[in-house]
Amino acid sequence: MVSLLLGIFVALHGLVHLWYVTLAQGLVEFRDDMGWTAESWLLSGALGEGTLRALATALYLLAAIALIGSGVGLAAGADWARRALAASAVFSTVVVLLFWDGGTHMLVQKGLLALLINAALLGGLALND
Repeated sequence: MVSLLLGIFVALHGLVHLWYVTLAQGLVEFRDDMGWTAESWLLSGALGEGTLRALATALYLLAAIALIGSGVGLAAGADWARRALAASAVFSTVVVLLFWDGGTHMLVQKGLLALLINAALLGGLALND
């Protein structure tokens, strides 16, 4: 039962990454309280906005797919699911940090909660090894 609930939670965590795909694609009119600002503390100077948005779309989509797949695997009790979850959580963390705009305003909307969830998932995996 715990594996099922954890799997559902991880899959839902993955689905949240699709919000950043929506923002990167400009599918909704941007407002300040929505999260990602289409800027990156690391990449904005090197990449144009279109390239940055395309890269964010691809990486956030890949993180979503990886987390959803990991969640399904956990719920099904698959042997590979714990390794997939570890890789997915690390990848998600890297993506969130890569596309953080460097500002401290509205940190939760910019991915702080995702970082905390990923850290908790990785910590839980480490404690259960």
